[in-house]
Amino acid sequence: MRAHPVDRPADLDVVRESYDRVADNYAHMVVTTGVGDIRRHPWLKASIDAFADTVDGLGPVLDVGCGPGTVTAYLADRGLDVSGVDLSPRMIENARRLHPHCRFSVASATDLDLGEASLGGVLGWWSLFNLPRAVLPQVLARFAHALKPGGHFITATHVGDEDTVRTEAYGGVPVRWTTHKWQPEQLMTLIEQVGLHPVAELRLPAQEHSGPGLVVMARRPD
Repeated sequence: MRAHPVDRPADLDVVRESYDRVADNYAHMVVTTGVGDIRRHPWLKASIDAFADTVDGLGPVLDVGCGPGTVTAYLADRGLDVSGVDLSPRMIENARRLHPHCRFSVASATDLDLGEASLGGVLGWWSLFNLPRAVLPQVLARFAHALKPGGHFITATHVGDEDTVRTEAYGGVPVRWTTHKWQPEQLMTLIEQVGLHPVAELRLPAQEHSGPGLVVMARRPD
């Protein structure tokens, strides 16, 4: 059985071009400052470690919206059969340069052709908040369809009620994307509606340079 097609976001090309423009700056910041590197953020690292322990041996793992590949490489170093995909070709160029031992390809979360019960794990790690509110449930349904029974999904995102349009990022580079924020209860409901069972939740308070965040891990029932 094939999964239902996912609507194409109207701003997909604009978002892709924006991330292409910031990709080099972002990759440089990850390497030099630790921004986006879970190894420098104990609670985020603990979440990814728990995910890795849980999906180990269940099958391939897909990191959707992998950016410059930091988390993909971390999971590969832990021995998982993991690959990364990202909307931005320039992000993928940086990922391949920084982590040549890993597998990366260019793809949008809305365009993935995933076989039913083909994956042991899926990540949407700070990478799904640009999806329009009507599109995110469709993508989550695609992930649920692709997970094996017992497989796990983990996501991290921004918490709030509003949609925030961003016009510059990572060193003042001009961009155009919308950050769609969710309340934890709203996101949990979406995850449950696609047939996944939440198993863990981590709420992160606002920091000096960022608002509150949320990590959720969910399981496809046996």
